[in-house]
Parts: sequence; C-alpha cells; structure tokens
Amino acid sequence: MNFVIPSFAPAIPEIVLLVMASLILVADTFWSKRFQNATYYAIQATLLVVGYLILTSFSAETIYTFNDSFVRDSFADVMKLFTIAVSFGVFLFAREYLAQHKFVSGEFFVLGLFGVLGMFVMISANNFITMYLGLEIMSLAMYAMIALRKDDGMAVEAGMKYFVLGALATGMLLYGFSMIYGATGTITFTEMKDVIASGSADGIVLAFGVVFVVIGLAFKLGAVPFHMWMPDVYHGAPTAVTLYLGTAPKIAAFAMVYRLLYEAMPGLVGDWQQLIIMLSILSMVVGAVVAIAQDNLKRMLAYSGIGHIGFLLLGVLAATDNGFSAAMFYVIVYAITGVAGFGIIAALSRTGHEFDRIADFKGLNQKNPWLALMMLIIMFSMAGIPPFIGFWAKIIVIEEVVAAGFTWIAVIAVTTAVISAFYYLRVVKAMYFDQSENKGPVEIISPSLHWGLSFVAILLLALGLLPSSLIDLCYLSI
Repeated sequence: MNFVIPSFAPAIPEIVLLVMASLILVADTFWSKRFQNATYYAIQATLLVVGYLILTSFSAETIYTFNDSFVRDSFADVMKLFTIAVSFGVFLFAREYLAQHKFVSGEFFVLGLFGVLGMFVMISANNFITMYLGLEIMSLAMYAMIALRKDDGMAVEAGMKYFVLGALATGMLLYGFSMIYGATGTITFTEMKDVIASGSADGIVLAFGVVFVVIGLAFKLGAVPFHMWMPDVYHGAPTAVTLYLGTAPKIAAFAMVYRLLYEAMPGLVGDWQQLIIMLSILSMVVGAVVAIAQDNLKRMLAYSGIGHIGFLLLGVLAATDNGFSAAMFYVIVYAITGVAGFGIIAALSRTGHEFDRIADFKGLNQKNPWLALMMLIIMFSMAGIPPFIGFWAKIIVIEEVVAAGFTWIAVIAVTTAVISAFYYLRVVKAMYFDQSENKGPVEIISPSLHWGLSFVAILLLALGLLPSSLIDLCYLSI
C-alpha cells in the first residue's frame, strides 16, 4: 500500500495558528515579566496574519484533504474570518480588564489562541475524530481560562462546574458518535450521508445515536434543558473570560451543528428536527422569562444568550439551506453583539469593582452620555429593535421557520422576543431615568478600549441600516 502525502495547503491557517501558539507559549515564559504586553501583541498579530491567509486563499469550491477528514469550503472560510474578528475584539477588551485587576497574564491570551485553533478544527471537520479533536482543544483551553485566577473562589467553582458538566456532555456526544459509526460503518460525514440515504443502516441505532449527539450539541450551545452551566459560569468567571466564552465558541458550536446534522445526517431530519423544535422553544421561553429576575448583568446576559440560542435553532429546525444560512447570520450577529455587551462590562470594571450589576449603570447618561448611548445601541440590538442588526437577525430566522411550515413556533418566537425586550429596556431605563448610587465619574481609561467599543456599537447600527451584504454573504456560503 502506497502512502500518499496529503495536501497541506487547505490547512495552512490552522498550521500557522498551531505553530505560532506553541512559539508564543514558550516565548511568554521569557518575556512576560519584562514586556507585559508582548504576548498580547503577538497573539493579535497572529490573528491578523491568519485572517490574511484565509482571505488571500478564499475559494468557493469545496476541498477535502487528510483522507477526507478536513474540509475547506466557503462556509468554513467565512466562519473562520468572523471567529478571528470576534476573538480580536475579545482580546482587545480583555487586556485592559486584566490590567485593572492586577492580573496581567500571558496564559490567558495563549489559551485563547489555542481555543481559536480548536474552533478552526471544528469548523473544518469532516469526520467524527477531527470534530472531537477540535472540540477538546477548545474545551480544554476554556476549562483552564475559567479557573485561571486561582485566588478567586467563584472562578475556581465555575471552572469545576464547567469541567464536570462538559465532560458529561462530551461523553454523551462520543456515545452518539459510536452508535452512528456502528450503524453506518463510517466516521466520514460525506460517506455517512450516502449510507443513510441508501437506507442500509439500522434505523433504531441511528435514532438513538442522533439523540445523544443532539444532547451533546445542546450543551455546547447552552440550550435548555442543558443550560445549567451558563449562568453560574458566566457569573463566576472573570469578565474577560466570560467575554470569550459567550462569543467566538458559539460560532464554532453552530458550525458543529451544521456539519453533523445537515451535512452528515440530512436523511435523519425526521429524527433530529423534533428534538431541535423542543430545544428551541424551551430555550426561548426560559431565556425570556428567567432573565427578568436577574439583577446581575452577566447572569442576565447568560439567560439572554440562552434565548438567542433558541432563536438560532429556529433556522436549524427549518432544515433547509436557507434556514441554516439564516442561523449562520444569527450566530454571527449574536457573537458581535456579545463582544459589545460583555466588552462594555469589562471596559468599565475597576480594581475591586466588577461593574456587572444593573444598578451600576444607574445615571450613566448624566456621567457619560457617550457610553450610555453605546450601551443603548447594544441593548436595542440584543432586543431586536429596528434599525439595529439584531432586528434583522430575528426577522430572517422567523421568516425561514414560517417558510418551513412552523408558523406556531414563529408565534412563540415573537412572543418571547417581546417579553425579552423588557429586561433590555430595564438597563436603558436605569441609565437614563434612575439616579446613580455612586457619585464618582464613569470613564474608560484606555483610549483603545473607548474607540474599540465605539466601533463595535456603531457597527451594530451600520449593519442594521445596510444588512444586505452580510445577509448575502451567509446565504451564498451554504
């Protein structure tokens, strides 16, 4: 048997990421004390280089390599580019937070870069082993990031919760993988699709396998009833880590859903669609109702994120190209909005004060009208109020679910969207109509953070006024 050397060209961005992350990890031990920000700048430069490599080699055709275990297509390239953009913003906001809390740590940025590598592998996975490898690279990095601050009891507790529940969910996912492999005799998604379409696989074993796979996916997304970790982990982790957890990994998790359910198992739509319908409805309802009771902004955004996952799954349950395109658009918008939402908390945090309660934003308009306006844009976009981009994200997934014949689910979605608007508007009300409990000024110390936050918030408005380019990009990628 002759060994054929695979083509490495489609995986050059991943190879560069791996090499640079490894080199920076070693270099950080030498320069961390002398040049505190060297690791940060090296990480950001790496992201820019990788983004450039993807852009310059962007191709609409589908390329398989490494014995068909790795796929490079327009969907993968678009998702990777947005993963880089979101991660760049996350690291920008995180640096000032870590400095304010006397916790300048090169490990945070290196772990974050390894997490991005895991996301890239997940996005381009074309078999079970590659998908699991990418998932574990990302998850192990996040376990360490959450508990990185060893002197913070809440962070360590959050890390332990995420680790235990994450291990349980991964076990479910692997069990589902093994059952599907047993029924189809292959781990490659393209071959699996053909075997299932031929009807030669055992339907009962496949159905059980799909259930376990969907459970694992639901945990990674944070869908109800597998959402228990999100509020506690988001609240307990340092804000810089919450900023990371709540944004880029959601893009990778959606890519995982797309590869597994739509590319590998389109012939099992009848099995997984019913499960997705339940997850979507429960997530939207719980996200809308439970968030109302939260007075901590990070917990509120965690439950808000659960509601957003419910909306994201509307596109998935439509089980069409357009449905998944709408879901892709939704997850990109959600990730950008999450960078802005958690970013403003990180940007305003000071030593000894997290600035993560809704009460902390009382009277913000009197102290800093520009920051209050930025927060208003972020809250309105999350609520789906026109003309901000969040409005179009909700409209498109609702249109697709109606087109698929699930009008009653669309009615539930609109109802939960109206309910969820209450807790977003509560933050706006606190900023513009309540008196501050703290008489001190509210400012962002770092100019780069101020400009960065302003850019992301204005981007939410600009994309809302001119959404067609991003929408077309998503619809052409699938």
